[in-house]
Order: sequence, then C-alpha cells, then structure tokens
Amino acid sequence: MQPIPAIRVSIVEDTKVIRDNIAKFISLQPDMKLDDVFDSAVSLLNQPQFNTPAEQVQVLLLDIGLPHLSGLDAIPLILQKMPQMNIVILTVYEEEDVILKALCAGACSYLSKKASLEEIVTAIRVVAQGGSYMSPSIAREIVNHLMGGRISKATILSDRQKEILQKLVDGKSYLAIANELFLSVETIRSHIKKMYKTLQVNNKAEAIAQYMRGHIR
Repeated sequence: MQPIPAIRVSIVEDTKVIRDNIAKFISLQPDMKLDDVFDSAVSLLNQPQFNTPAEQVQVLLLDIGLPHLSGLDAIPLILQKMPQMNIVILTVYEEEDVILKALCAGACSYLSKKASLEEIVTAIRVVAQGGSYMSPSIAREIVNHLMGGRISKATILSDRQKEILQKLVDGKSYLAIANELFLSVETIRSHIKKMYKTLQVNNKAEAIAQYMRGHIR
C-alpha cells in the first residue's frame, strides 16, 4: 500500500514573525511538507517552479496586505499559472467586500489572522481534501451578506449537483462524496464537470464562491 503523499504548503506573508511561526508549525506536522516561504506575491510569481505544473503545491497561504502587489490582485495571476492551486487567504481583513472579492477571484478559503496555528493546519487539511474553510468570524460576514437581501438571481442546478456542491463546501473529498452517495468517483467527477459548465466556472473555488454569494439554490 502506497503511503499518502504529504500536503505541500507554501506561504506568502510579509510579517517575519508571523511567517516564521506558521512555517515552523507546519514543518512539525507529519502529514505536511513546507515547500516555499515568500515575503511578497511578486517573489512567488517570479519563482520559475511556479510555472511548472509538476512542481505545483497543493495549498498556498496568502496574505492580502502585501508590498507591491496585494494578495487580492495576485490571486488571478497565481491561478493563471497554477489553475489547480488551492489558495487560502490568511489576513487581518474581515470586511464583507474584501472576503467576497477574494472568493470571487478564486480563493477557496478565508482565514482570519486571529486563528490559532491549530486552526490554520486544520484548514489546510480540509482544503487538501477538496473542501473549503472559513474562520467563524468570516462565515458570519458571509451569512450577514446573504441575509441582507442582496442575494443575486439563483443559478439552477440539478438536485444531485446541488447535493455534491454542498458536500464540497462541507470539505468532503471526491472519494468521500462517492462513498456517501454510493457512486463511483468518475461519476462524481462527471457531475462536477457538468456543474462547472452550468455555473460557467473553471474550478472548485469559483463554484464555492458562487455558493457563498447565494447564487445557487
């Protein structure tokens, strides 16, 4: 039986003490491998390995308030080079418009810097399994947005597609969803592919962002 590969993590954070603390804690996790640590998004984008699909990491912790290029502006540039990157925002910004902008740009999760180191590694594990993670304070902002009467016209999905999307939002992997619904993983992939086409999105992060914004019912 082949060993499960470690979750590969990179960090973009300009505050050294925060960057070092997170990097050290991740390095201590037996199921994680720290790949690279950067003090700016520009440094990350200038690294040649980030143009090579074979060298893609699974999870990127990305700050928003960065020098030269903000995390928000960097998200589409990163995803252009690495479409399968799972971007987790880790920031002090908890305003509704910033959260939604990050999710719509392609981030799959959003963490407050008030989060503990334990919560950060929990979020990484959820994301690596195909899920999305929000700090409680961030989730509250999203709920407040949806309850504020600003829900856009809903996109209609089939019951099965909505069921699968809900499980993705809950952090379930394709294999876990397949087992719960008594379907094959390939059938789940087929449903998700059709769902992406209906939603006119390219990846899981964009689909979850639409769900969070109330575009799906």
